[in-house]
Amino acid sequence: SKREIKMRKLDSTKVRPLKSEQLLRIEDHDFALRPGFGGSPIPVGIDVQVESIDRISEVDMDFTMTLYLRHYWKDERLSFPSTKNKSMTFDGRLIKKIWVPDVFFVHSKRSFIHDTTVENVMLRVYPDGNVLFSLRITVSAMCFMDFSRFPLDTQNCSLELESYAYNEDDLMLYWKHGNESLSTDEHISLSQFFIEEFSASSGLAFYSSTGWYNRLFINFALRRHIFFFVLQSYFPAMLMVMLSWVSFWIDRRAVPARVSLGITTVLTMSTIITGVSASMPQVSYIKAVDVYLWISFLFVFLSVIEYAAVNYLTTIEERKQLKKRGKASGMYSIDAVQAMAFDGCYHDTDADMDLTAFSVRCEENMTRARAASIPNLSAVRIKRKRSLKGNVGRIILQNNHVIDTYSRIIFPSVYIVFNFFYWGLYI
Repeated sequence: SKREIKMRKLDSTKVRPLKSEQLLRIEDHDFALRPGFGGSPIPVGIDVQVESIDRISEVDMDFTMTLYLRHYWKDERLSFPSTKNKSMTFDGRLIKKIWVPDVFFVHSKRSFIHDTTVENVMLRVYPDGNVLFSLRITVSAMCFMDFSRFPLDTQNCSLELESYAYNEDDLMLYWKHGNESLSTDEHISLSQFFIEEFSASSGLAFYSSTGWYNRLFINFALRRHIFFFVLQSYFPAMLMVMLSWVSFWIDRRAVPARVSLGITTVLTMSTIITGVSASMPQVSYIKAVDVYLWISFLFVFLSVIEYAAVNYLTTIEERKQLKKRGKASGMYSIDAVQAMAFDGCYHDTDADMDLTAFSVRCEENMTRARAASIPNLSAVRIKRKRSLKGNVGRIILQNNHVIDTYSRIIFPSVYIVFNFFYWGLYI
């Protein structure tokens, strides 16, 4: 009646539909129900373009990806007459008034639709009722990683898409263009990984209370860059192991030098192991890098134990020699190194010399030096230098313990064999 029409005009709470909504006859349909409700399941095609992989976190075991997610379906309720057969494109305001697929990301931790400068949502409707619905999304999802071969590992991650409310009886989710439905930006790169492959697959997921659902998978394989870890972990560990071998070439009586070298290498190896462990998740199994670092630590530790054994056996040997040479009677048996430190003269290691002999020899040397002519002084010095070189070399060789001699060969050989098997196994 005229009165009712007048009342509607005066009601300010009523909002007149837009021209596009009038053309699509949105007010004439109930879009709370899916298209073809009560009939066969509605097919919804999906294609994805991956814009970037923003982050891979080993500690959190997740990855962050930015992508364009596009949905394709047909809703005859949205068909409209068009003489030129042109589609209409809308922004996100119309999305809230029509039916759209409720696709979500399985195992996602957080996600959002970009909204700068406006919400990155696009809806395109064709005259025959075909619909394209596109979103630009950043999503962080779980990736179940295996670190048993870290850092020589390859990780396989996947992003899974599924309808939340509609099972396979109501909605059929599929890749729109088959294997070509997944495309990537050519310039995608990561700091620690090579992207070996991207692939699309599909399957079914079962929930005991709601039934079977179609599920789509975006699979990608990541192979880790090894060079970074070679510089940060493997190479320093190798240097520390080789540095510990220097101890085998130092005189066994140089206790401060050998002990400080051993402790320094042990502490450095501990620092390297701690630094690697701090950047990794606390897993309950052994990683490949743990095997290398802990065996390298064992080599460094054994070099310290080796000198402890050498020092102990040397002490026992000297005590036996002192007993044989009659220390209680006041005679001092001083080897070549101790003699050099005492009087500055160079002696045979087999000679037993007391303090009187040292002073007599030094006086004889001084007398001969004064009696010698000045032209022969340079020749005497050259001869003494040559004698010094020969004696020092003989002293170094004779003051090495047999354990040091064997260690110079055994430690490098075993470490080389270990590296051969390690890199052969993991690479």
